[in-house]
Amino acid sequence: MRTIAITNLKGGCGKTTTSVNLAAALAIKGYRTLLIDLDPQGHATLGFGVIPENQKRTIHDVIVNPKVSLPKVLVQTNISKLLLAPSNVLLSGVEAALMQMKDREHVLLNRLQRYERYFDYCIIDCSPSLSLLTLNALDAATEVVIPMQTHYYSIEGLKQVMETLGVVQKRFNPLLDIRGILLTLAEHGTVLCKDVEEQMRDYFGALVLKTVIHRNIRLAEAPGAGESILTFDENNSGAIEYMQLAEEICYEKIRLTQTDFVHI
Repeated sequence: MRTIAITNLKGGCGKTTTSVNLAAALAIKGYRTLLIDLDPQGHATLGFGVIPENQKRTIHDVIVNPKVSLPKVLVQTNISKLLLAPSNVLLSGVEAALMQMKDREHVLLNRLQRYERYFDYCIIDCSPSLSLLTLNALDAATEVVIPMQTHYYSIEGLKQVMETLGVVQKRFNPLLDIRGILLTLAEHGTVLCKDVEEQMRDYFGALVLKTVIHRNIRLAEAPGAGESILTFDENNSGAIEYMQLAEEICYEKIRLTQTDFVHI
């Protein structure tokens, strides 16, 4: 199972939108996909029409209670191969519980390991903060994708994210791969977006994903309908871009695997 944490310490960068729609795209492509909402706001949960406060059990219960297994909280979405581990405001209190646990940075990883064979992909929507909860997500992940709005302030924020990931790699998860930086909320034809994209590609090179997600009113409307853009409006440019993102991530991993075999 490839576990991809979608994270940025800055809010408003399209993090949840990317989590929801990348998970949907992977499932539509035929991959068995798990989406974990690890943000107490529960926006990824709402993104599939699931009411957070109506859930008797959520990912919070899986983390704090070893007797609550992952399958007991999973919700079937409107996409057949996509299951959701929902969240609600109770998750905001999980930090105190984690502080009392042994190996507190590895709790989520331990809870997920026995179910790895049931999924091809796990997407984790992280909260926009450097918390013990986010650390658990990065410890459990094999890869991380960093959504970044095409604004100059976002470049400054990215430095902090990269420094944080470096610490995580050294102390907790040396196998964590920074899969890529995803440029989001881009506006067609603006000089600002073009300049920021050029700076990012010049500085980070291939680490910046080829796919760019553009600002799109239908992307903003889809969560209100309780759907991903892939089912809300499959012909929309946002749906096309997220399918391209899924293809890019899948293709690149296959290419790297093939390269590894050549070396062997």
